[in-house]
Amino acid sequence: MSSTRNPASASPHGPGAPLPDRFDIAGVTSEGAAWLASAGTYPRSTLALWAERPSAPVVLPCGSTFDVVNAPAIFGRRMLDRLWDDGPGSGPVAAYRGRMLLFAAPGTAQRLPSLLEWEDWGSRRAEGQEDAAHVGRCGAVPPLLCHGTGDAVTVPALSVDGAGTSAADRLESRWLVAPDTRHPWLPGPEILLWAAVRAARVAASAAVRISIFPPADQGAKVYDVSRRR
Repeated sequence: MSSTRNPASASPHGPGAPLPDRFDIAGVTSEGAAWLASAGTYPRSTLALWAERPSAPVVLPCGSTFDVVNAPAIFGRRMLDRLWDDGPGSGPVAAYRGRMLLFAAPGTAQRLPSLLEWEDWGSRRAEGQEDAAHVGRCGAVPPLLCHGTGDAVTVPALSVDGAGTSAADRLESRWLVAPDTRHPWLPGPEILLWAAVRAARVAASAAVRISIFPPADQGAKVYDVSRRR
């Protein structure tokens, strides 16, 4: 995996600019909205809807502009931390109804499950293979839902300021890494495989580690979007 990262000029959050909070969706720009809308059959209609109702979530098809890897919230957050702390960053990421939606390069939905199975990190156990080590590894990466061609996902609203948007709704559906460009870098299957394996290993080590310190305030963490490729 290349260590090349996005230059600061590729993002509005360049050197010296304040970093967005990980739960701040104010980073959704008009360029990011245009990129999201381009996934649909009628992008102008989608943009018109958002202009009139910026607090409205929209269902968009996968497979052409992006794929989506849909992970359980806690494991998806661990993957996201690995991507930002040890890897190249991520593309847009959203939380929706207890799941984490990691936007990925088209084709990822087809390739990632095969890579997980090939590396013995998949959810399906090989027939007749009952050894504890294999079962333990397979259990470390929870089933990831991969949405590609023929699938669709609900993306969070561009704004949470609209009338009738409750605090519960804002927590259920929000951007963690908001789209901010017409040409975002999107991780492919190999990078997401790496992130999933790293997240599983971190979870395994955390399960046997006893800490005398209280957990850090995870809500205060920020992701430096200038690091994206």
